[in-house]
Amino acid sequence: MTTAILERISTLPISGQQLRRLPQLLEEGLPKMPATVKENDVPRLLREPYIEAGYRPVDQEWRYYFLSLFQKHNESVNVWTHLVAAFTVLLRFKIFLGSEAFSMGFISMPLFIYVLATLTYLTCSTLAHLLQSKSELAHYTFYFLDYVGVSAYQYGSALVHFYYSVDQLWYDKVAFFFLPGAALLGWLSCVGCCYAKYRYQRPYPVMRKLCQVTPAGVAYILDISPVIHRFIICQQVGCTEEALQYHILQIIFFLIGAYFFSCPVPEKFFPGACDIVGHGHQIFHVFLGLCTLSQLEAVLLDYQHRQASFLGRHTEASTYADCTLFFVLVLLSTATAFYLRYKIMERLSRKGQ
Repeated sequence: MTTAILERISTLPISGQQLRRLPQLLEEGLPKMPATVKENDVPRLLREPYIEAGYRPVDQEWRYYFLSLFQKHNESVNVWTHLVAAFTVLLRFKIFLGSEAFSMGFISMPLFIYVLATLTYLTCSTLAHLLQSKSELAHYTFYFLDYVGVSAYQYGSALVHFYYSVDQLWYDKVAFFFLPGAALLGWLSCVGCCYAKYRYQRPYPVMRKLCQVTPAGVAYILDISPVIHRFIICQQVGCTEEALQYHILQIIFFLIGAYFFSCPVPEKFFPGACDIVGHGHQIFHVFLGLCTLSQLEAVLLDYQHRQASFLGRHTEASTYADCTLFFVLVLLSTATAFYLRYKIMERLSRKGQ
């Protein structure tokens, strides 16, 4: 496949006109892909409200779903938004690692965990939207994996806000329960999302959304509280901090994204017109990616300028213990996802009898 593409490209003189033909040449070099289908041609589970076409056919080879990364379908934007965000996070962090401001040691461990958590949620989300169309079991499996990534990211965010961003007054109020609470709420968020996916069938009742949103919403309120408190104090004393500006941006982007996650707009008002580009979940992905990148900038600035506060509060042992809690959370969330996947397999087995 690669050889065929290179042979086609090598026969062309370099010119603007030929460069414009490069996407067509790449597409011709790939294996022929099955055409997308309409909503009635896929199981009810795989259909999305007001999205009428652009679905990938089920029960194809795994290779097809991986190669559909380069196909136009109703999940393409969802895949590419978080894939691009993941590469952007990697590139930004690589640049930061090369800066003079960075030094290895236990003080950097929460930052590493946060970046790992960020890449985990972006990767899990990318895989979920890329591969979930193969079958009903694949749909459940990869979305359960996506929820594991969400819980990991929630705790990673709480960790860096607690270690680098919190002011002393708020730290004194929440230090005893903040990270254990964030870990518990992260796991409950995974449980709520996985259970809602397992328990409720289309058309989804309101209770499904409540199971998904309630623990995640409470987790977000706790995780972002150090930033909110810091903003309030800053407004009272009239300070200006570059990091705080990025923190506020991340909150704005998150709230906009949360709206589009909760409401099927604009596709609700234009059924069939937003199948490939423009439906609400895609907009949610865009704003969540912007939220993540803004948060990363804020955390990097806090890491650079607030290390004295870090060293005055935390010991090496406590830091490593809190970072280890991240892996405990991921393990528990993964176990939860696999348990409910097993229950799904039992259900699908009975359904097939």
